[in-house]
Amino acid sequence: MTAKPKFPTLSLGPVLYLWDGPKWRDFYFRIADEAPVIDVSIGETVCSKRLHFTEPHVAEVIERLESAGKTVRLSTLSLVTLERESQNVRNLIRDSEHEIEANDLSALGLLNGRPHAIGPVINVYNAATARLLAARGATRICLPPELPMRSIAEIVADAPGLEFEIFAFGRMPLAISARCAHARAKGHIKDNCQFVCADDPDGLPLNTLDRQSFLAINGVQTVSHSCQALLAELDELVETGISQFRLSPQDCDMVAVARLYDDVLHHRLDAEEALDRLRAVYPGVPLSNGFHHEKEGAAWVARARNTSFSAGL
Repeated sequence: MTAKPKFPTLSLGPVLYLWDGPKWRDFYFRIADEAPVIDVSIGETVCSKRLHFTEPHVAEVIERLESAGKTVRLSTLSLVTLERESQNVRNLIRDSEHEIEANDLSALGLLNGRPHAIGPVINVYNAATARLLAARGATRICLPPELPMRSIAEIVADAPGLEFEIFAFGRMPLAISARCAHARAKGHIKDNCQFVCADDPDGLPLNTLDRQSFLAINGVQTVSHSCQALLAELDELVETGISQFRLSPQDCDMVAVARLYDDVLHHRLDAEEALDRLRAVYPGVPLSNGFHHEKEGAAWVARARNTSFSAGL
């Protein structure tokens, strides 16, 4: 394990989408070799049926990441509905030598008293919740992406001793269900889904009846259509006391994304120029920062002009 630098750093969240095993492995190999991230969370957080695609590659991915000096965390499922899923979480927590990132309350009882991290889909909306989780062993909390700056500042100020992480890039996880809308949309049922979500490595876009972009489906998960991009807000968040900024993998050049965030974080690049480059790296998906500015999550607030417009979830 590498020592944590005091200056805020970048982290990489788990891949939320179904990528085939070799693509998933090669993605993390490149992250290990080229991306300026310190911590990497890996694991299946959305659908337990996807595990057999990635499990054969987990050991070599961890070895490659740690050889590159990254700290690895293992993430749990975000929704446990079956006994085999419950057993999977138990086994992961019992057997792993790595820190666990909990994404569902069912994991917290098993982690009680053991150092662990809290993922962004566990609702931590106030400092009292943060302090309670810390008392049970949580050392780091990735706050939910829907929190505005005012709430973030209050939580960080009132929960000393905890490290806080912000969801700084990626389509935001909004909901998860026991049913699979992705399979239904393609004429299948969950038990015979034929892994159709693999056809959409960045999620299946949803439109309203007026054909406006709205959300995206990722198996049993619903994510935003827009991509949260808190580049111009990094300095403000650093001053608040945020210790790490999470990049959530999308089907684009994530090494380039990480370098842009690292350049802005270290004042090597202006945020506005970085945003222009980010749009080129991840084209076709509108950027959003509305939640941070107490607006609808799909909104884009252009701070330099003090204007905003809605990009659509």
